[in-house]
Amino acid sequence: CVLTQRGHHVPLSNDSTGGRWWQTGDDPWQVLACCMELTSAVRSGDPPSFISHLPVHQDGSCNGLQHYAALGRDWLGAKQVNLVPGDRPQDPYAGVAAMVEEQRAKDAAEGHEIAINLEGKISRKVVKQTVMTVVYGVTWVGGRLQIAKQLRGSIPDDQLWDCSAYVVGEVFRALRQSFAKARGIQDWLSASARKVSLAQRPMEWVTPLGLPVVQPYHKMYQKSVSTQLQGLNMRVAWNPSYPPDTRKQKNAMPPNFVHSLDSTHMMLTALHAHRAGISFVAVHDSYWTHACFVDTMNRICREQFVTLHNEPILSDLAQFLEHKFGDLT
Repeated sequence: CVLTQRGHHVPLSNDSTGGRWWQTGDDPWQVLACCMELTSAVRSGDPPSFISHLPVHQDGSCNGLQHYAALGRDWLGAKQVNLVPGDRPQDPYAGVAAMVEEQRAKDAAEGHEIAINLEGKISRKVVKQTVMTVVYGVTWVGGRLQIAKQLRGSIPDDQLWDCSAYVVGEVFRALRQSFAKARGIQDWLSASARKVSLAQRPMEWVTPLGLPVVQPYHKMYQKSVSTQLQGLNMRVAWNPSYPPDTRKQKNAMPPNFVHSLDSTHMMLTALHAHRAGISFVAVHDSYWTHACFVDTMNRICREQFVTLHNEPILSDLAQFLEHKFGDLT
């Protein structure tokens, strides 16, 4: 007998204890809960009539990139994140890993020492977190740390810095190549926030559902306190009366804007799931319901994503910024 956990086939042990094989899953407690639910269904004597309380979840295919592909009407990017029909589901993480590996192989053939040391080390797991978080503002330094964590143990520690730096550079290059329009939108959002901040105003916008958003990033000041024993410099927490922190305003705008679209899509899906009378729970881009309602939730999720992106989101944002801040942007 074989059970599947996120695409991994794990053979069941024939011994009486099961050998705790479920602990080898990516999410071991979820594997165990699923096993217990299946066992209860089989032992009920009538599995088709068994009432299951185990939620089934569906995740977006790197949903940050999905939003950017939809915003930019980027057909190539949309294909890689499953926004257009295809013969089989696409895996953007595996796609980026394949591009990185292709470049690594070319560099290794030319005698690049780091590329040679990375032979057999590039995988979906190594690049996944960085690909996932690039659209939420991860920096080169942050991406390098993420990749170093995945590579640690598979390569010597004295090579970890150079290897992780090489990989993160190739991941960023692959993303720029595959999702060029996403990079352009990010740059425009950052530039707009920078200009607004330099005019001593915090960046703000309104979501498609009418929710106003204001970025609360203001400069922090140091206050000196002198005593008979010593002098202390204390950092004073931000205050709305202080000038905006331009760097934080600029860097936070792309991820915060996409998060606001995430929340809009989640709210639309929740409202329509409620109207359809089905249970619904969500964590970011992971939507949960009972097994018998998965098809309904799947349909609602897709319909509301299309409904959201049928709105002229970027045009509306540009008009709002022009109305709110004049010709700053």
